[in-house]
Amino acid sequence: MKGRNYAIIVAAGQGKRMGTGVSKQYLMLGDKPVVVHALQAFDEQPVIEAMVLVVAPSDVEHVKNGIVRKYEFKKPVLVVEGGQERQQSVYNGLKALVRFGDVEIVVIHDGVRPFVTGQMIQDSICAADRYGAAVVGVPVKDTIKKVDGQQFVVCTPARSELWLVQTPQAFKYHLIWEAHEKALQDGFCGTDDAMLVERLGHPVKMVMGSYCNIKITTREDLILAREFIAGGLVYEDRNGL
Repeated sequence: MKGRNYAIIVAAGQGKRMGTGVSKQYLMLGDKPVVVHALQAFDEQPVIEAMVLVVAPSDVEHVKNGIVRKYEFKKPVLVVEGGQERQQSVYNGLKALVRFGDVEIVVIHDGVRPFVTGQMIQDSICAADRYGAAVVGVPVKDTIKKVDGQQFVVCTPARSELWLVQTPQAFKYHLIWEAHEKALQDGFCGTDDAMLVERLGHPVKMVMGSYCNIKITTREDLILAREFIAGGLVYEDRNGL
C-alpha cells in the first residue's frame, strides 16, 4: 500500500428525503456532524495522503470554516464544488486531485457513511492496488426478487451471488479517470463509480464491509446510527491493522 493514495469524500447532496432544514451530512451524530465522522476515519489512516471534500456550491464557505478549520484535521482537506448529480461531483473531485501531483489510487466514499473503518479503507486500497478496482460490500441477508414493470416476479437470483454495495470504492487513478471520461462522452449516468469501470470491461473486486457501514439517508437511518453508537457496535476497528 505504499504510494500516493487519496480520498474523495462526496457530500454534495441536499438530503431531501431526510425532511430537515439541514443537509443530512451536517446533522449531528453524537458530538459532531455526520460528515466529520467519515473525514476523521480517513484522516487517521497513514495510507491516505490527503482528502478532497466535495460539497454543494452554496456550502463551500460554511464547510471551510465550520468543518475543516474547526475540526483541525491532520491531513490536507481540499474543499471543491460538486455537481447536480453524484457522478459529476466525483468527477469534480477527480479533477481536483491533479493539484496534488502524482496519484496512484483514489478512494471514493459517501460523506453520509460515518462508520467506515480503517480496515475497510486499507482492504479496499490493497485490492485496488492488485486488481485495479475494488468495492466494499456485504452479502445480502434477504431473498431478492426481480420484478417487471407491473410488479410481477420475473425470477429469484441466487442469494449467494448477491451483495449490497457500500463505499469506500477504490480505484487506480488512471482507470477511474478513464471510466468517468467514457461515461461523460456517452452521456451515461451510473449509480456508483464501480458501474462506470464495469462498462470498460474491467473486473471489480468485492471487499468485505460491515452491516454497520450504513448510509444515512432517512430519519430512520439517523436513529439507527445513534443506536449503533449507544450500543458500542461501531469504532472497534476504526484504525484497522
